[in-house]
Amino acid sequence: MAQFIKLYNDNPNPKEIQKIVKVLQNGGVIIYPTDTVYGLGCDITNAKALARVAKIKGIKPEKADFSFVCNDLSHLSDYVKQIDTATYKILKRALPGPYTFVLPGSNTLPKAYKKRKTVGIRVPDNNIARAIVAALGNPIVSTSIYDEDEVLEYTTDPELIFEKWQNIVDVVVDGGYGDNHASTVIDLTTDEPEVIREGKGSLDIL
Repeated sequence: MAQFIKLYNDNPNPKEIQKIVKVLQNGGVIIYPTDTVYGLGCDITNAKALARVAKIKGIKPEKADFSFVCNDLSHLSDYVKQIDTATYKILKRALPGPYTFVLPGSNTLPKAYKKRKTVGIRVPDNNIARAIVAALGNPIVSTSIYDEDEVLEYTTDPELIFEKWQNIVDVVVDGGYGDNHASTVIDLTTDEPEVIREGKGSLDIL
C-alpha cells in the first residue's frame, strides 16, 4: 500500500521530501500536487519506473507524451537544444506557472526518450513539486491523473486520490485540494508560438 504523506505548500517538510525522493530513487511512482492538477510521476533517469508509469496510463513508453517537471530553468540545457532569446524570454515570463512548453529535445535526453524530437517542460508554481525535484537533483517525468468521471476530469481531493490509487503507486502526496484545470500547452519549436491546449495559464505571456 502507498504511503500517504501530508505536505504544506508554504513550507514543505524537508524530512518528508527526503522520504519521497528515496522512493523515486528506488524506482517508485508517486502522485503529487502541482499548480494545476495532481500528477503521476517518477524519476526521469529510471527506465523501469518510466515503463511502469506508461503501463498505468495504458500506453507504450515510446508513445508516451509525458512532460519533464523541473524546479527551475537550469536543467533546460540538459534536455533541450539551444533556444533563441525570444523563446527564453517567454519561458522566463511564464515560469514558474501553469504551462507546459514543447521545446526541441537535445541528443542528451534519457535513453527512453532518445528518439524524441521534442520535449514538454513544466516548472509548476508549487513549492512541493519543486522541492521534490530540487532534492532529487533531476526532473521527474509527469502526466496528469485523469478521472473516469466525465464531470470531474481531474481528481482534486487527495484522500479520494489515495483511496483510488493506494495499490497502484508508492506514495500519494497530500498537498491540499488540487485544481481541475490542466496546464496551457504551448509549442515553441516553430517560428511562431502555437497553442496546443488552452488551460489554466493565460496567453498574455506570448
